[in-house]
Amino acid sequence: MEQRTEDGLSPYRTFPRAEWAALRADTPMTLTDEEVTRVRSLHDRLDMTEVEEIYLPLSRLLSLYVAATQRLFIVQQHFLGTADAKVPYIIGVGGSVAVGKSTSARVLQALLARWPNVPKVDLVTTDGFLFPNAVLEREGLMEKKGFPESYDLPTLLRFLADVKAGRRPVRAPVYSHLVYDVVPNRWVEVDRPDILIVEGLNVLQAARPPKDGAAIPFVSDFFDFSLYLDADEDVLLGWYVNRFLTLRGTAFRDPKSYFHRYAKLSDAEATEVATSIWNRINLVNLHENIVPTRQRADLILKKGGNHRVEQVSLRRL
Repeated sequence: MEQRTEDGLSPYRTFPRAEWAALRADTPMTLTDEEVTRVRSLHDRLDMTEVEEIYLPLSRLLSLYVAATQRLFIVQQHFLGTADAKVPYIIGVGGSVAVGKSTSARVLQALLARWPNVPKVDLVTTDGFLFPNAVLEREGLMEKKGFPESYDLPTLLRFLADVKAGRRPVRAPVYSHLVYDVVPNRWVEVDRPDILIVEGLNVLQAARPPKDGAAIPFVSDFFDFSLYLDADEDVLLGWYVNRFLTLRGTAFRDPKSYFHRYAKLSDAEATEVATSIWNRINLVNLHENIVPTRQRADLILKKGGNHRVEQVSLRRL
């Protein structure tokens, strides 16, 4: 992962794994082996060592950032003479398909909720803000599912604006990976949490600035901190194919699964199908929309082929 600009300067400070792990200091481990296993996604290899060496230092950093932001909020209140209610600290988690975003978001949620002040930590994925399949099919966007144009961006932005304004409760749509679609009339309520984690492919996406200077909000405008999970393309392809093969023998066997037609494929056939989907859709989205947002993150976790984070890059203040 290259973090240098063309003139040789970098907005990031990069830490090898061992150096980052030492920044845990005295942050206590508050999760059990069973809890770590529970937050781990199907194909991921998150273990206690990874939590201790990568996510505990990150939890410590975030505790300092949240405390500093709360102090700044109080200073602004005094300046404005207002008495606004405390607003949630929002953390964005982005990166490619199959890179492990869901696992990272869930382990962060579990760790942050165990801070001594026991904050309320909610987690929302942007999958719920995809247009329903019926809309995507009508608009010819099924092959673009996961691309920025496949999301109901105004609804997502309204959700984040309401959360930041302290409105309660705020509802987010629910997405089913089994049926590969938004579930009608089902919602998850977000009721003024202390911390909200927002996980998704394109959460750091930004559009070109308008020529007239008119305000165009981005999802990341509502983030207080953002995290990008990174891995080499060949590694991501391998993880995607392995996940597809695992799902072929598990979730795809359910007749209600959108991908049930793949359940009886041989290993060779399933590998060919998964590779085709990756090259035709996910790799294009990665090149066009996801990797270009990497440098907008506050923290980049670079993973190796064994799923372990090898390098951490923290944006300089």
